[in-house]
Amino acid sequence: MADRMQHHKIEVHPQHPELKVFIDSVPFRFKQGEGVVIYKGRNELRRMTYDGKDYVVKSFCRPHFINRLVYGHLRPSKAERAYHNGLALLEIGVGNPLPVGYVEERAGWLFADSYLITELSACPYTWKDLLLQQFPYAEQVVREVGKLTATLHEHGYALKDYSRGNILFRQEGGEVKLEVVDLNRMYHGPVSVQMGCKNFDRLPATPEMHRWLAEAYAAARGFSPDLCYQLITDYRQKQEGKY
Repeated sequence: MADRMQHHKIEVHPQHPELKVFIDSVPFRFKQGEGVVIYKGRNELRRMTYDGKDYVVKSFCRPHFINRLVYGHLRPSKAERAYHNGLALLEIGVGNPLPVGYVEERAGWLFADSYLITELSACPYTWKDLLLQQFPYAEQVVREVGKLTATLHEHGYALKDYSRGNILFRQEGGEVKLEVVDLNRMYHGPVSVQMGCKNFDRLPATPEMHRWLAEAYAAARGFSPDLCYQLITDYRQKQEGKY
């Protein structure tokens, strides 16, 4: 236990100091197999319960040797970037599951493992579900995604993993609520109309959905909806078969 703590970095949301003990124990809990697996691939997501509330813990894949030297010394880890990116997006009104903290482990000078801890999202659906199910409010969802994307771009943010599984939604009281996840890779800087429209290229959609996206995005940013529609569809066609 002493050795584990010696090579341990933790950051806790300033409004949730009561979670420090839990966040500090996440690596141990994860290695003991605690929690329900939500997703397991390159990274792993588990739902864990602490003090009667559910959280999502994301364990990032251990980086290759060079990055094990770089992370924590010259560059923030994926967990640290995701944590701070999530907080930054909440400040501009872009929903995402509240990041309550992250924790990193090292073995000597080498970076080892990192974990992001967020609240559990209340959104049961993803963009992918729009293509698999019938939603009477589908147009509303798509247009809200266009507006949310415009908000990101107007503030100089673009999500690099803007894909079908990373846009979550639900309907509440007739309104659509959106959240975005997988935030460790994010561009910071000016977003042109071309770059902005290309940001949709990993979202499969019907021509009608592309039109809704283009109209909402263009209206929010003061662009031509016809130009946005053409750019969005052109960029998407280049990705067909990849995503």
